[in-house]
Amino acid sequence: MREITVPPLVPVPSAGNLADIVFEHAAVDPERVAFGRKEADGWRDVTARAFRDEVMAVAKGLLAQGVRDGDRVAIVSRTRYEWTLFDFALWCVGAQSVPLYPASSAEQLFWTLHDAEVSACVVEHEDHAMTVGSVVDRLPGLHRLWQLDAGAVEELTEAGAGIDDEEVHRRRRAVTPDSPATVLYTAGTTGRPKGCVLTHANFMAETDNIVRRFGPVFSPPSGEEAGTLLVLPLAHILGRMVQVAAVRAGVRVGHQARTSGPVLLPELRSFRPTFLATVPYLFEKIFAAARREAERAGKERPFDKAVEVAVRYASALEDRAFGTGPGPGTALRVQRQVFDKLVYSKIRESLGGRMRFALSGGAVLERRLGLFFAGAGITLVEGYGLTESTAAATANPPERPRFGTVGPPVPGTSVRIADDGEVLLRGGHVFAGYLDDPRGTGTVFRDGWLATGDLGVLDDDGYLTIRGRKTETLVTCGGTGVLPSAPEERVRAHPLVDRCLVVGNGRPFLAALITLDRPAVAHWFAMRERPVPPPGELVRDPELEAEIREAVVAANAQAPPDESIRTFRILTGQFTEEQGLLTPTMKLKRRAIEKTYATEVDALYQHTAF
Repeated sequence: MREITVPPLVPVPSAGNLADIVFEHAAVDPERVAFGRKEADGWRDVTARAFRDEVMAVAKGLLAQGVRDGDRVAIVSRTRYEWTLFDFALWCVGAQSVPLYPASSAEQLFWTLHDAEVSACVVEHEDHAMTVGSVVDRLPGLHRLWQLDAGAVEELTEAGAGIDDEEVHRRRRAVTPDSPATVLYTAGTTGRPKGCVLTHANFMAETDNIVRRFGPVFSPPSGEEAGTLLVLPLAHILGRMVQVAAVRAGVRVGHQARTSGPVLLPELRSFRPTFLATVPYLFEKIFAAARREAERAGKERPFDKAVEVAVRYASALEDRAFGTGPGPGTALRVQRQVFDKLVYSKIRESLGGRMRFALSGGAVLERRLGLFFAGAGITLVEGYGLTESTAAATANPPERPRFGTVGPPVPGTSVRIADDGEVLLRGGHVFAGYLDDPRGTGTVFRDGWLATGDLGVLDDDGYLTIRGRKTETLVTCGGTGVLPSAPEERVRAHPLVDRCLVVGNGRPFLAALITLDRPAVAHWFAMRERPVPPPGELVRDPELEAEIREAVVAANAQAPPDESIRTFRILTGQFTEEQGLLTPTMKLKRRAIEKTYATEVDALYQHTAF
C-alpha cells in the first residue's frame, strides 16, 4: 500500500457559496469582460456588471415562479451561455441544478427527474420539451418547464421584475458551504445511475486549489487576458468544474456546443482562448489532420521530422525537470526554432494563436502525443478524477509534467493505492454520498476513502499512472487477466484507426473490433489515386485490411504475449454517442458495444488470423 497527501493551498471558506463571486467581481471591477457570448455576427462581450444583473434578474424570476431553497431544477441543454447563467441564478436562491445530457432518452430523463424529485426543468429547444412532455404524466412533482429557445430568460426576467433585489440577497446569504449545489448522475459502480450530491464546499475546495496551483493556466504570466472556450458538456463534471474555476478566477469564458473540427476550429480562431479543457480525442484529430495536410502537400517527411524534434525537445525538458538530464542541447534548440516557424506556429494559429495549455481528461492521453504538443508550445495538462471527486484529484503541474501519467495529487488531496492496486481518494472535494442512497454510498467508501474502481500505481515522485478499470479486466478461459486499454491504445496509434475495442472475457484469446477514421481513410485512398469503396467493400479491401493488420502486428510487438490480439474485425460503422456506444467524453461503452456487435464478436472466434 502506498499513500501520498498534498496539503491544500486554499482552505474552504467557513461561510459563503458559489454565487457570491458574481457579486464580488461586479463590485470590484464591473467593466471587466467576464464572458464572450456567441451571436450571429461574432462574440459579444458581457461585463461582470452585466452578468451580475442577468443572474439577479433570472434569480428573481425563479423566486416569482415558485423555486425555493432546496428545490432541484433540471437543465437539459448543450453547452451555452444560458447554462452558466442558470447555474449561478439557481445558487443565488439556494436551489440545486440537476444536469442532463441533451441526447438523453425519454427513459433516461424520466429516471433522473423522478429520482431527484425535480420540481422544474430548463430545456434548450422544442425537441427536449417534447421528450420531457412524453414522461411528464409520470412526474407529478414537476411543476415548471422553461425553454431557452422560446424566451425562457426573458420570461423569468419579466416575472421577477416586481421582486426586490434584497429578497435574492437574503436567500443567497443563507446558502452555506455545506449546502448542496448540484446533483450529477453517474453510473457509479453497478446498477442504475446514482445522483452524486456535490456541495458548494466541494466545488470551492476543488476549484480554488486548482486555480492557485495551476496559476500559469488561469492567469498567464505575460499579463494577457486569460480566456477559455467551454466545449465539454456542462452535464459532465470536468466541464462543470472548469466553468466554476474560470468564473472564480476571472477568466473570460465562451461557450461552444459543437466540437467537430470544421465547426470548432473556426470558433477557436475567433475566440482565441489561452487554454481549453477537452478530451484527448480532439488533439488526436488535430494532429492527424495536420499530418494529412502535410502529406497532401508533399511535405510529410519535414512534418515527421518536426514531430521527432518536438518529442525530443519536450522529453529533454522533462528529463531536466526531474533531474535526469541537462535539457535540450544547442542543436536541438535550433532545430526546434526552425520547425516552430515552419510547423508548430501554424498548429498554434489553427487553435487561435494564444493557446498555451489544455486540460485533458476523460480518457488516456498517449505519451508521445503529449510530448509533441508540449514541444510545439501547447502543454496538455493531463489529470484524473471522477464525478464523486468534483473532477480532478490528480493533475500534471504545467511546469513539471510527466507525460504518460495523470500527475500528483492536486492540493488538498490524498491518494492511496490499496493492496489490490485500486486507487483510493480523500479530500475536501470528495463528495459525501449519493442522493438518498446510503447503501450505494457505503459501497464506495472504505474507512473514509473513496474507492474509485480504477487500478493505478504511484511512482517515486508521487505521480499516478492509471492502468484501467477493475471491472473492465478481461479474464480469458485460461485464467489470464488483461486490462484492455493498453492494447487498444497501441492499435489506435495507427492513423487509419478511429476506435479499437478488445474483447476476450471467457474466450481463449484476445480479439478486437476496429472502426476506421473516415477522413484518414479518404486521404489514404486519395494518396493512392483510388476512389473510396462503398462501406461494405471498404472493410474487405485487401490493401486496407493489410494496413490494419500491420497496425495490429506492430501493437502486438510492443506488448507482452498475454496482451497480444490474435484476430480482428473491421466494422463498417462507427461507435457514436447517438448509438449509445460512447459516453459524452468519448469513452467506450464496452457492454453496449459487445451487445450491439455480438454476431461480429462470435465470428472472431470461429477462426484465428495470426
